[in-house]
Amino acid sequence: MNVDAVVEELYLLPPAEFIKARDALAAEARKEGEKGTAKAIAALRRPTAAAFASNLLVRRRPEEVRALLDLSEALRGAHQSLDGAQLRELSHRQHVVIGALARTARELAVEAGQAVSEGTVREVEQSLHAVVAGAEAAEQWAAGRLTTALTPPAGFPAVSGTAVPAPTRTPATPRERRQPSGETAPAKEAPSRAEVRHREAVAGAEQAKVEAERERASREEALGTAEDEQKRHERKAADAERQVKVLEGQLQQAQTTRDQAREALTAAADQVQEATRAAKTARRAADKANSRIAKLRGRQE
Repeated sequence: MNVDAVVEELYLLPPAEFIKARDALAAEARKEGEKGTAKAIAALRRPTAAAFASNLLVRRRPEEVRALLDLSEALRGAHQSLDGAQLRELSHRQHVVIGALARTARELAVEAGQAVSEGTVREVEQSLHAVVAGAEAAEQWAAGRLTTALTPPAGFPAVSGTAVPAPTRTPATPRERRQPSGETAPAKEAPSRAEVRHREAVAGAEQAKVEAERERASREEALGTAEDEQKRHERKAADAERQVKVLEGQLQQAQTTRDQAREALTAAADQVQEATRAAKTARRAADKANSRIAKLRGRQE
């Protein structure tokens, strides 16, 4: 059994069907003697609703996926080069593309039988922002095997929707304005206090979102682990109950056999007693016959 093929199959299933299908495939692998494969399959984590929708989007819309990956590379390049004009243009395109992709992911998930809430859509959008912000996240997303939503890093302008502002020049002081001609007054490009506070506020909000998402993902993983543990205990309980029924059947059969043996033994004992009585009766009759014969012989003589 090919693990990659199994993964491709499982991560296209709605989360509600994942555990049952995974356990069945793992059991099949164990039955075929592929213990390593069975262990790898059993270790696969069930995707959240947002991860399932993201995986469907990657598998069903490869051209749109490629377009987002190209856009994310351009955005990261503009961010590194501090090209404010290009970043503002690409940031606008990013939000348009991400909004469209999130809607498409929702439609695909609903068609596959998975209910999608507004919160799930936001998690899908968050994953798409993470794809734009980082190459590693983009690679994970493009594999189509997410188990939870991706978390974008804090402080990346394209994620928050605010492009890097163009450097501002502070007004020249009177001393700088009186410099001799031919000398250029040094330009000060430091951001204003308002801009600094704005950036700090944006970064703080993004960090809070990241922490909240991490906590949510941790709770989701803990819930998935608990549900998996519950499934294992339920399977063990079902196996034990089946074993009890088998043993009860064997006990009932043994008791039936024992009762039949007792009845046969009782019948045999009765037959022995009857035969004994018949033998005694026959012996007495024989003795009487012998005595009578002896008397008849004595008369003849």
